[in-house]
Parts: sequence; C-alpha cells; structure tokens
Amino acid sequence: MLGFSESNTYLSLLSDSITDSVDTKEFWVNMPNLMSHLKRVAEQKPQATYYNVDMIKYQVSTEGIQSTPLNLAVSWRGDLTNTDLRIDYKYNTEAMTAPVPLHNIQFLVPVDGGMAKLQAMIPPATWNPEQQTIQWKIPSLSHRSENGGVGALLGRFQMTEGPCKPSQLAVQFSSEGCTLSGCDIQLVGTGYRLSLIKKRFAAGQFEYQKRV
Repeated sequence: MLGFSESNTYLSLLSDSITDSVDTKEFWVNMPNLMSHLKRVAEQKPQATYYNVDMIKYQVSTEGIQSTPLNLAVSWRGDLTNTDLRIDYKYNTEAMTAPVPLHNIQFLVPVDGGMAKLQAMIPPATWNPEQQTIQWKIPSLSHRSENGGVGALLGRFQMTEGPCKPSQLAVQFSSEGCTLSGCDIQLVGTGYRLSLIKKRFAAGQFEYQKRV
C-alpha cells in the first residue's frame, strides 16, 4: 500500500486522481506559491547557494519477511548463571529494486539478569554497563559480502540474577542509491529540469522473530 501526503503547505502541491493510472500519479505545484516561498527563504539565508524544499512525503506499507532488506532471527537460551544469545542475519536482495549495500549496521540488545561477565562475543562487541546493552557493528553488508551477506552474531554472558529475559532487538542501517518502494520521479514539461535525484532508505528499529 502506497500513500502520499503534501509535506509543505506553502507550495500547494496538487493532484488529480482522474489523470492517475495503476503505476503513476501526477502532481503539480502552484508556482507563484513556490516562488514566494523561495523568496522568503532567500531573504532568511542570503549566503546560501541553493535551498532544499520538501515537496512530497510518502509511506509504503508491506508485510512479510521478504519486504525487509535485512532478515533477522534471534535466539535466547539460558539458565540462572548463563545466557546464550544468537542473532542470525541475511541480506535480502528481493526487498530492493536494485541490490545496494547496507551501511553502518548496528545491532543493539538490552541484557538483564545482572550480567557479570562477557564470556564470548563473536564477532567482538561493545558492552555498555550503564544501559546494560550489548552492541555489534557491521560497516557494510551486501550480496557480495562473505557468504552472500549471511551471518550470525554470538554472545555468551555469565549472570548473577538470571535467567535473562528475552528483549527487543533494535537494528539501524542506511543505504544510498535505491528505494524499497520502487517509486521514481519524472519531471514533465519545459523550462525546468531535475539536476540531481538522490535515493536513500534507512531503518530505525526492527521487530524480530524470537526463538527461546
């Protein structure tokens, strides 16, 4: 499901459902409003060489594991004294219109139960004693990575107040050069041109499949 919304009331972005088709949606801008808005911005920032104006925002709603560029599964096992954590991840090319690397991937997991000692971290991870969280970082991941972007993060903790309760896994990453929606933009008409189009997506927090 794809939903559009006007992001800047100054521009009076308009659309007409009559001209829409299954694959396209047309919008046009009230140019006098746009020019007035740019004039005000120029007066506020006279030293700027260009100005960014948000034109449109849209949301894409999809379901299923194949809709996410990074598939995850988390397993917690433990007793009163020890906890084992395993995070399986898989780079998913099917979620993107064109495979692009995921950058600055961060896995953040809260660990309760009075963690006394990190017995093993594969690969190495960072423990934050104040927030009681463990964090793994992967600089980049793609289908060209080792094992096609498939791997696992392993942690073993010695506990003083176990057993540890399974917690929510937060994952962040970003990517350039592609969108998950497959939406593209085309400027129709004379007198104007698109000098640059940037495509980017980023993730804040994933829900994961939990196995205990």
